[in-house]
Amino acid sequence: MKLGVFSILFSDRSIEEAVERIAESGLEAIEIGTGGFLGDVHCQPELLLNNEKLFQQFKHGIEKHGLEISALSCHGNPLHPNQAISSKHHEQFEQTVKLASKLGVKNVVTFSGCPGESEYSLNPSWVTCPWPKDFADVLEWQWENRVIPYWKEQSQFLRKHDVRVAIEPHPGFVVYNNETALRLRRECGDNIGVNFDPSHLFWQQMDPIASIKEIAKHNALYHFHAKDTAFDAENMAKNGVLDTKPYSDELNRSWIFRTLGYGNGEEIWKKIISTLQLVGYDGAISIEHEDSLMSAEEGFDKAVSLLKSIVIKEKVGEMWWA
Repeated sequence: MKLGVFSILFSDRSIEEAVERIAESGLEAIEIGTGGFLGDVHCQPELLLNNEKLFQQFKHGIEKHGLEISALSCHGNPLHPNQAISSKHHEQFEQTVKLASKLGVKNVVTFSGCPGESEYSLNPSWVTCPWPKDFADVLEWQWENRVIPYWKEQSQFLRKHDVRVAIEPHPGFVVYNNETALRLRRECGDNIGVNFDPSHLFWQQMDPIASIKEIAKHNALYHFHAKDTAFDAENMAKNGVLDTKPYSDELNRSWIFRTLGYGNGEEIWKKIISTLQLVGYDGAISIEHEDSLMSAEEGFDKAVSLLKSIVIKEKVGEMWWA
């Protein structure tokens, strides 16, 4: 495994400055944002694909610092019922796949997307319960008429370019847990896997250890985000975990995103990293920062320090009982 970071953390800097800062921290990998909800501040695929000089400058600027690109990421909603949004996110996804292919990067990270409740919708509709039956009918329509056709087509597109997609299970989209991630893979193609982010599983009361093992069993563990979640026991006791208050309302929310170790503690992260090693994951551990109580710099440094202290880089010799 290699330690890395999602470059969006340094979106206030140029790609050159971000790469230099990452390399100085002793990390080995970088995940680069290429569009979608998070923007393309460090990489504009269409521009690089159509300008060989800029492409080579971009590639060399990363390679000279000894970094590997673990993934190109365009977290969008290509199934959005608003055609202006879905078309833009779909185009960014395809351009990202083409750029990944040209760079020799095997992973493109994105969301599954979420359609509306019918062909007449204006906004996405995330179904979370089967009753009244309207919800179950909507869910069936979404998968059969939007999700499966779209991702079957994208699986073929990905295969053509020898790239795979790492879908990030995220509430608000049709893929939000193991079951939905594996369904998408089963229905649409075995080059569709998972970008595993424990922070989105913690608050759903999922066990990341069990979840990693299940995803790995299906050879679907493609990429990994390192981000934590903290709970407010009092708020959660009163209101549960489904929380629509702004992330900035930390005092009143049931949970918030935190830097590694400030949510579930160091012990759980030791178990998570050990489990990744047990299942044979050899990709990147990509730090993602969304901690509203800590600056990007401080959160990054603390996450790097914690991960360096628990990641075992290689097996040393044979055990005496072997």
